[in-house]
Amino acid sequence: MRKITRITTQKKSKNRYNIFLSEGQDEVYGFSVDEAILIEYKLRKDLELDDSMIDTLVKKDTVHKSYTQAINFLSYRMRTKKEILDYLVKKEVDSEHIKVVIEKLNKEKLIDDKEFADMFVRTRINTTIKGPSLIKKELIEKGVSGSIASEAVEQFTYEIQYEKILKWIEKKVNTKKNDSFQKQVQQLQVTLMQKGFTHDVIKDALADINEEKDDDNEWNALVYQGEKLFRKYQPKMSGYKLHNKMKESLYTKGFAMDMINRFLEENLEE
Repeated sequence: MRKITRITTQKKSKNRYNIFLSEGQDEVYGFSVDEAILIEYKLRKDLELDDSMIDTLVKKDTVHKSYTQAINFLSYRMRTKKEILDYLVKKEVDSEHIKVVIEKLNKEKLIDDKEFADMFVRTRINTTIKGPSLIKKELIEKGVSGSIASEAVEQFTYEIQYEKILKWIEKKVNTKKNDSFQKQVQQLQVTLMQKGFTHDVIKDALADINEEKDDDNEWNALVYQGEKLFRKYQPKMSGYKLHNKMKESLYTKGFAMDMINRFLEENLEE
């Protein structure tokens, strides 16, 4: 048995205490503990400790330090169980201690993947232009199970997706002045699919933006593309062949045939 001879507060951390123990007639530094451990085990001067108890106190304090690290990590935002595990592994916490910390956090309801997923989806809806498929992928990458992720993204309904897409489209369409309206729509469709929105919602939203088409912008874009193509093809061909090549190229760029014919009539001699 060894006796506690002195307890002092650490200079750099007021909630941690150094425990000094007797060793024969001398006094030596034994170990340090957090204030929570000091109180829980009622450590005080002249208290006798055997080696088993000292080992228990040291282990308890080590776990507490790891728990405190996890709490600090959680203080910035909610985390998934996997994020906490990865963080503690990175901090080189013993695997047995990690298990204890996770169990304690679960018991205190400080980690909850379902609650995390619900909040994550709401935040993504309010702050990003990401669709449910991409958000679900992000959740799974953070360690949320597929079933929880699927359930969470159900709150991203068709109606919310539609309104979000429509507002985004209105800001984007007609911004690329040198592209046809149809090409812009196709590019918007590809981008929205990459952002994880569902096909049906994209299709419906894009079908409702035809009224955004500006005929003057469309004509100016056609003239720009037509003149560019003319400079490219005119040195290589002429007459009927040039006329058909121009028509084909402008059509593949999404311009309407009546506009193409008008441009060709005004700019090319048959």
